[in-house]
Amino acid sequence: MPHRSDPHRQHRQDQGDGSWIGRSVPRVEDDRLLRGNGRYVDDIALPGAVEAAFLRSPHAHARIESVDVTAALTAPGVVAVWTGDDVADLPAMLNQEELRTPPGLAALLDPLVRMTPMPLLAHDKVLYVGQPVAVVFAENRYLAEDALELVDVRYAPLPVLVDPRLSLAADAPLLHQELPDNTAVAVATRVGDPDAAFAGAHAVVSEQFESHRYVASPIETRAISAQVEPYSGRLTIWSGTQTPHRLRDAIAHTLGLESAAVHVIAADVGGGFGQKGILYVEELLVPHAARRIGRPVLWREDRNENLTAASHAREQIHRIELAADAEGRIVAVRDRITVNFGAYNMTGLVVPYNSLCHLLGPYRIPNVDIDVVGVLTNTAFATPYRGAGRPETVFAMERAMDRLAAELGIAPEELRARNLVGPQEMPYATGLADRSGSPQSYDSGNFPELLRRAVAKADVPQRRAQQREGARDGKHLGIGFAMYIEATGLGPFETARIDITPGGRVRLAIGTPSQGQGHRTSMAQIAADAIGVPLEIIDVVGGDTDATPFGVGTIASRALVNAGNATHRAGRLVREKIIDAAARRLGVTDGGLDLSDGVVAGKEPGGPSIGLAELAARAPLPGTPEPTDGRHGTEISETVHFRPPGFAVASGAHAAVVEVDEHTGEVEILHYVVVHDAGNIVNPMIAEGQVTGGIAQGIGGALYEEMVYGPDGQPRTGTYMDYLVPTSSEMPDLDMDEIHTPSPMNDLGVKGLGEGGAIAPQAVLAGAVEDALRPFGVIVRRGPLSPSRVRELIRTAART
Repeated sequence: MPHRSDPHRQHRQDQGDGSWIGRSVPRVEDDRLLRGNGRYVDDIALPGAVEAAFLRSPHAHARIESVDVTAALTAPGVVAVWTGDDVADLPAMLNQEELRTPPGLAALLDPLVRMTPMPLLAHDKVLYVGQPVAVVFAENRYLAEDALELVDVRYAPLPVLVDPRLSLAADAPLLHQELPDNTAVAVATRVGDPDAAFAGAHAVVSEQFESHRYVASPIETRAISAQVEPYSGRLTIWSGTQTPHRLRDAIAHTLGLESAAVHVIAADVGGGFGQKGILYVEELLVPHAARRIGRPVLWREDRNENLTAASHAREQIHRIELAADAEGRIVAVRDRITVNFGAYNMTGLVVPYNSLCHLLGPYRIPNVDIDVVGVLTNTAFATPYRGAGRPETVFAMERAMDRLAAELGIAPEELRARNLVGPQEMPYATGLADRSGSPQSYDSGNFPELLRRAVAKADVPQRRAQQREGARDGKHLGIGFAMYIEATGLGPFETARIDITPGGRVRLAIGTPSQGQGHRTSMAQIAADAIGVPLEIIDVVGGDTDATPFGVGTIASRALVNAGNATHRAGRLVREKIIDAAARRLGVTDGGLDLSDGVVAGKEPGGPSIGLAELAARAPLPGTPEPTDGRHGTEISETVHFRPPGFAVASGAHAAVVEVDEHTGEVEILHYVVVHDAGNIVNPMIAEGQVTGGIAQGIGGALYEEMVYGPDGQPRTGTYMDYLVPTSSEMPDLDMDEIHTPSPMNDLGVKGLGEGGAIAPQAVLAGAVEDALRPFGVIVRRGPLSPSRVRELIRTAART
């Protein structure tokens, strides 16, 4: 996908002072992957393995009256068949870490978070189409699928709730009988005096905007493989998970094992985007089966399962109001947010509170009233997906900004400019609490500059002149703008361990696995910089719970901030140890030595020197320790657990120029601009790739993708024939730029950016389409903006 970027920007960052940070180093992992030498879970052939296939509910809500597996047990190749009764002794599944409410937030806002444990296999009733009811283990997947056809389940259908608004009604049937209603979470907050601000405002706009449901849809679907080591009895699990340490602990808890008895390895992962960042029942049943059956077990999801039975995301309803003075300065916001959780509360406040604390975006709004409710329905459960609550809330706020601009007769970009927090105000306190319960603060940023560059690149005067010329052949031009902030670097910690091997190589182990982020390159750049060694001698291991016993995972735009800074600190400490060891070898004081490009040498010309490989090779043999000065010891290794003191706030401004055909409803993106700020950039090429990927998924949600349910709870878009995912052919050229305001929250000054590209596309394209269809009086309140929906918007507006 071509880009129109500033050519001087790339050149400047590549011409450094010898530092690895800031260079567009080609990704070291790509050669292996592009040659087909990746090792995904499905590539790991375990001798004697059996394969699993799950029988999933065809009903959205029903009692299970009976399950008969007699015929399935006698089918060819079948090893075992389990129902809910066979695993009733195992605890139901809870995503414990995601459901935990930070103590500070609990004390401040007292949010409601209700637990809904999910049985590993449904035994009393099913709550959504796709819920696992039985599992067959057979010699291969084909035989397992055949045996599924022989499992006889008798269901008694129950009333179905799909619309979260109906689920909140007083007479709505309960999904979970132990709960008083269908509310999963609830939290509210106020800042200032919003009621008085609304009462005295010059202008007020009230709207309802909806973010529709869609799916992460990674190239590689979910997969897990497990075996019991024959001598130690330990469980080894290969998984496409984003959070191997949490998976390890959940498996150990479920099976009654010590965490040390479970080894989880995140293999190569073909995309995660949050969908693989949570816990699923399949990930607990497969390891249990490996122990119980006594053979390795493999399960991998097919595409229909991924679309209908893996987690969904995005579905929110915002009833939002903005109040402004006569100059267009916003004085208050009020928002009532409803989040469709699906059948189970999997991640608690994560998405709802992300939406709450990102609603204000880069704007200065002194009075705030936000109320969020998460609702249970008979649909697949919802969890974080790239952006995790931010695309939804940005859609609502930016759409409301556009409506306010129209109400006041102010250009949408000008209205935004009048309300932006300025760089001189940093750090800026919003008055809200962040996800940890601490006062929310924007650590750094230059929001006006982001907008200025986006407006300049969009060439607004020329585009407005084209609009005044009128439509040509029924094709209307429109311009949209959207801005966002993103609190990145979620804690509580991340781990990095660096070892110098006997061969003189550097082994870096981090707790964050990669699903395409390029960790083996960017983390190696950080380590090379911190230690003073060549990049090519660094080996990076991520997502192995034996290599790093403590870790959190690659979610929430946190890997670079947390694992990167842990790597930096561990590297600096290892550098000290290398210089100390070299000083003892060379018989000089360490104060007179320096380490550069893998060689320790005197600071003065002509002094003694020793290479890292030689130093490591001459290390003392085991059992014969070398005397030291007591400061470091002889092992050249370090482990660091980095705990961020707060969030590093990234930000961005998007602009889009579109052409909308009033006859066909087709939306064509003519120009897409993105200007982002992620602090210091470690690898500009990787950063650009991350932003590009996020925009691709955001455009998919804006124009193509939607997971549709019928009123009976049946998914209507369960294959790629109906669920449209954009390809490279649908992606426009991207006009990209960036600014750099380093974060003071960490040593490297970095901010996360993996999710940023996905946050604004829905809002910016909705604004552009609405602008194009202004002659018809169209208001865009939801997506995706498919041709049929665009035509319906025009028809509806014409009737009113």
